[in-house]
Amino acid sequence: MSETPPPAPAAPVAPAPRPRRAAPRAIAFGALAVAVGALFSVLVPVVMSLYGQPAAFTFLFGALLCAAPLVAVRWPRWSVAMFAIAAVVLPLPIAGNAATPWPWPWSVPAMLVLVVFVGVLAIVQGWRLALVAWLVSIVGTLGVVIVLSGAVPVVAAIVNLVIVTSVSGAAVLVAVLVASRLRVGAELTRERELTALEQSRRLVVEERARIARELHDVVAHGMSLIQVQASTARYRVPGLPDDAVREFDEIAQTARTGLAEMRRLLGVLRTDGQSADLTPQQGLHDIPALVESVRRAGADIEATYPATAPTVPGAVDIAAFRIAQEALSNAVRHAPGAAIALTVQADADAVRVVVRNAAAVAVDAASASATRGHGLVGMKERAALVGGSVDAAPDADGGWTVRAVLPVPPPAPHRPTEGEPT
Repeated sequence: MSETPPPAPAAPVAPAPRPRRAAPRAIAFGALAVAVGALFSVLVPVVMSLYGQPAAFTFLFGALLCAAPLVAVRWPRWSVAMFAIAAVVLPLPIAGNAATPWPWPWSVPAMLVLVVFVGVLAIVQGWRLALVAWLVSIVGTLGVVIVLSGAVPVVAAIVNLVIVTSVSGAAVLVAVLVASRLRVGAELTRERELTALEQSRRLVVEERARIARELHDVVAHGMSLIQVQASTARYRVPGLPDDAVREFDEIAQTARTGLAEMRRLLGVLRTDGQSADLTPQQGLHDIPALVESVRRAGADIEATYPATAPTVPGAVDIAAFRIAQEALSNAVRHAPGAAIALTVQADADAVRVVVRNAAAVAVDAASASATRGHGLVGMKERAALVGGSVDAAPDADGGWTVRAVLPVPPPAPHRPTEGEPT
């Protein structure tokens, strides 16, 4: 097939910057502050007008009562003390107003503050402290009723306490359930993050191990040839002096030692239960078979590559095939139905692989929501091991282009042997 230069890549479209979002905790604290501020603005006039409490008295203990939910976020124990004192002192009747017809010892705004307070404690600090605060508040106001039983309508006060206890107790239960749900959700989120991180590390380690094995196989092949040639030199070249024979024997022994060390490294790199791959490594000569397998999978692919596989170093040969394989796999997986163009060029300087796919015709919801893969990381590592580079970027028309440049090292300079003309 003829070689056609790939089209110049279009400039990628820069994504629009995302607006910053306020932290959820700050939003929740702001909403809590607004809620307790509204309750304070209702509580003070209700207590002053309906119960006849002095303004300074009402403002002081009303502020302690309503500030307790905000203080509970940072200082929960202080907030319990503040709320208990205000809940006990605020309903104390003044002279001449002991038989008030309004709900006592808990007014409606005070009961709402109690519901908010125990809810905040249960969600932020846990159910134990919320239960303690709830019991202290109810028992404290019950003590006020008992102490003032001769001056206040006890039956009405007990009814009020029963209602407040039921409503606030239900609030504690709901808050505990909400807190449990939030904690379970946070744990699941952390587990998902850890799972994704471990999967990412595992995939990268597996890819690096496979790259290392392939490179070791390439080097091992060359060292095996060195060992065989050095070991058989005395038989292939008659008349070698004894010094040359000993030199060749040392070279063969060094090659055998290196091969043994390489086999040990390969055993370390392989995971448990993994056997050695004895099949030949794939290279540029396998590109036609790779293209046909992609076509059989239903992809529309146009390929341009040399009719005869060029002779390049083994590491570059394997890296070029693996990069083309991964880029085609990504194009089929992430852009189903899109046309794919593969171009492979090789000259004395470098091997160039370009894979471009058009915009996806149909988007698979499952693949679209899947976690980002690590194929691009593996391709870049393969290219870096042979001194090359991989660039991958979206095109202006919605497609995607992967470009790999793998340099071909120059041949080693020829050293003339003794007696050979220079």
